[in-house]
Amino acid sequence: MEREEKLHTFGSWLAESRKAVFFGGAGVSTESGLPDFRSPDGLYSQTYDAPPEEILSGGYFYRHTDRFYRFYWDKMVYPDAKPGPAHKMLALLEQTGHLSAVVTQNIDGLHQMAGSKNVFELHGSIYRSRCIRCGRKYTLPQLLKNKEKDPVPHCSCGGVIKPEVVLYGESLDEETLLGSIDAIRQADLLIVGGSSLTVYPAAGLLHYYRGRRLVLINKTPTPQDESASLLFREGIGPVLTGAVRLAGIGKEASNAENSF
Repeated sequence: MEREEKLHTFGSWLAESRKAVFFGGAGVSTESGLPDFRSPDGLYSQTYDAPPEEILSGGYFYRHTDRFYRFYWDKMVYPDAKPGPAHKMLALLEQTGHLSAVVTQNIDGLHQMAGSKNVFELHGSIYRSRCIRCGRKYTLPQLLKNKEKDPVPHCSCGGVIKPEVVLYGESLDEETLLGSIDAIRQADLLIVGGSSLTVYPAAGLLHYYRGRRLVLINKTPTPQDESASLLFREGIGPVLTGAVRLAGIGKEASNAENSF
């Protein structure tokens, strides 16, 4: 099937859908200038004192808190990043009653910034932090305000503040996980984009989908390619924008498409 034919099919499915769910990974935010993990230029291809998988583990955080935060501030936090075309299209689809939820592996908060309301953040968010001693909550702006004099942020009680992101070796939040499963089970269309689908348990959520319309958008091969009803081997922004335009959903799609 040629790309244009696939795009028209995708557009018709979006127009018909009332409970579409989007499951996304780091590739959604690369269009906003954020690095991904597993591409040739991704974080896992770069050299650090320790492998990123080790630095981003719960054990490393507690053993080498200063080194963790050095990497975290340098590579994980982009407070000036803005939503890209994919974020905007997903928000539009939710606002127009076609998309019921976004399930994301990202921690950057860009889906909410674009206007999405029902977002399940499987791996947490850089915008939420908590003291490991007393449990007091902190926002990202609060931590950034004191970052220069306190690169390892401390609570007023003296305890270390930890980002509410799920590190390697830690469990996913149960409420978020169950909400994601429920949304995917009820979906009439599942769109997967920008994820290598190799990080578990998140990638395993696709198995809860009961429908027959699975759209997979990713620049590189994934373990689920054979299961896809429609497969696009390219960036998410152009595909989503083109499909939304063909579905006749909102004028914003046409404006966004002109930005490519």
